[in-house]
Amino acid sequence: MASAPPAASSSTSWPKPKVCSSFLELASQNSLAWPSRKPTINSSLQIPVKPNTALPTTTTTTTTTTTKTKTVIIKTPPPITAPEKEFSLPQWNPLQMAAAAALDMIEGALVSHEQQHPLPKTADPRVQIAGNFAPVPEHSVEQDLPVTGKIPDCIRGVYVRNGANPLHQPVAGHHFFDGDGMIHAVKFNHDGSASYACRFTETNRFVQERALGRPIFPKAIGELHGHSGIARLLLFFSRGLFGILDQSEGIGVANAGLVFFNGRLLAMSEDDLPYQVRITPAGDLKTVGRYDFMGQLKSTMIAHPKVDPVSGELFALSYDVVKKPYLKYFRFSSNGIKSPDVEIPLNEPTMMHDFAITEKFVVIPDSQMVFKLQEMMKGGSPVVCKKDKVSRFGVLPKHASDAVEIKWVDVPDCFCFHLWNAWEDTENDEVVVIGSCMTPADSVFNECEEKLRSVLSEIRLNLKTGKSTRRPISAEAEEMNLEAGMVNRNYLGRKAQFAYLAIAEPWPKVSGFAKVDLATGEIQKFMYGEDKYGGEPFFVPRDGSDSGREDDGYILSFVHDENEWKSELQIVNATDLKLEASIKLPSRVPYGFHGTFINANDLKRQV
Repeated sequence: MASAPPAASSSTSWPKPKVCSSFLELASQNSLAWPSRKPTINSSLQIPVKPNTALPTTTTTTTTTTTKTKTVIIKTPPPITAPEKEFSLPQWNPLQMAAAAALDMIEGALVSHEQQHPLPKTADPRVQIAGNFAPVPEHSVEQDLPVTGKIPDCIRGVYVRNGANPLHQPVAGHHFFDGDGMIHAVKFNHDGSASYACRFTETNRFVQERALGRPIFPKAIGELHGHSGIARLLLFFSRGLFGILDQSEGIGVANAGLVFFNGRLLAMSEDDLPYQVRITPAGDLKTVGRYDFMGQLKSTMIAHPKVDPVSGELFALSYDVVKKPYLKYFRFSSNGIKSPDVEIPLNEPTMMHDFAITEKFVVIPDSQMVFKLQEMMKGGSPVVCKKDKVSRFGVLPKHASDAVEIKWVDVPDCFCFHLWNAWEDTENDEVVVIGSCMTPADSVFNECEEKLRSVLSEIRLNLKTGKSTRRPISAEAEEMNLEAGMVNRNYLGRKAQFAYLAIAEPWPKVSGFAKVDLATGEIQKFMYGEDKYGGEPFFVPRDGSDSGREDDGYILSFVHDENEWKSELQIVNATDLKLEASIKLPSRVPYGFHGTFINANDLKRQV
């Protein structure tokens, strides 16, 4: 490790990864040894063997397919290059240079010690960012992309999707969720053409690590486990104490969610404030900076705020893993005025990645997934499943000024990483919640022997009796993992008939998406094709349509061909699940997280 910042450089190259004969061979490797034995897949973010079952190139079906395994070739991604911009290197005094040298020596010894022990699969970068989970360099705007079919006239604006894309090669543990935020944007022009660009969101963390030429901030999931995690936290705070890095403007990666609110596109991760990103007229992306809603937001904000489609208000949560209050709820008026915080009393810090709204209420999950920093003292992960805790949902009036108005309803053994919608059933005094119930609850974060299952479920919370019921939406839903997705945004918080969800098979890849009738349980599938995988399906309603159909619109999804090593954006008619258009992209698009669509009129109103 260098004791002082390196000279400014326009690029930083990763060494090419070893090409392996199968995903399992890659998953069997750890940070030090490369054993020949191929272990069983037992972690939700390990890379599984791809299916042998040949899928039609593009099909619609209502049947469930079974899969077998086969060997595939891993493509070698190109080296990552830092953006070609001028970097401001920190000017250190002699004391800081001496402290940096000493702390780098300590970190070097720590890394050497860590390399003597195999990393868990949930923290091994050879597993977490293998294949098309690997990062890509930035790509400047490229216009007039090749289009097969016709882009529907109503799709005018820009589709943006967030994801984790580490700039620097990890030196130790790395979880897929730890990567720097990168947004991929496809802009649809009025003449029917399309452009593409992808850019890093230039967070405080990213800017400093780019200038230093190496990772220096701790990775919340991949590195902060056990005694070495404690050591990394001490290194981090020591570097901050000596002014070697600046923690005052946040440490988040802004890689998870995206929301367009009050004229601003906001990129979010729940460990920081949002970052505002501006979309240029040409379709490029420019980071404006960390956004605190004009000084109103003093705490972090989760990555899944909700915009009410009728009032235009934005609702959000903020959680703290160290000190009380562990949870706060707040909202913003449609013109960006923040409400006072409502402190939600919790006995311990709980991971709340998502929540839901109805017309009158916010629905807050208090699950078994909790933060226990003291577990690091015992050599474990600070994110644990507390099995003796009873999961519950809190129902709070949207405009409540105090948590005394919240009603808690127990829903045992229920962990939903995402909630897709909720509404009020006034006839039965119930709140209906639609979510994917995940078991084991901690499988995304910790190694486990049990196979992950994510079952689309209906949860009913009776506000009069305080009782709950939970059931799978359909028998077929029990047989497949349905994860990332959404309902028609115009029906958010209202009773919806359809949900559009990723078919996360073979986990964690996405082989297609499902259109689920939430009333009947009927599932229609759209499969991407053999050796093609995608991500979150995003529903864009047809503007100005008078059909009255909730499903009158289109599904957008990035799709990657693992044989050709090329990516495209597919546009599928949501009514009949027929492919309308495919846009060939000039850059590989890694599997990622969540996106949004900003129509052309809203783009004109960007701040």
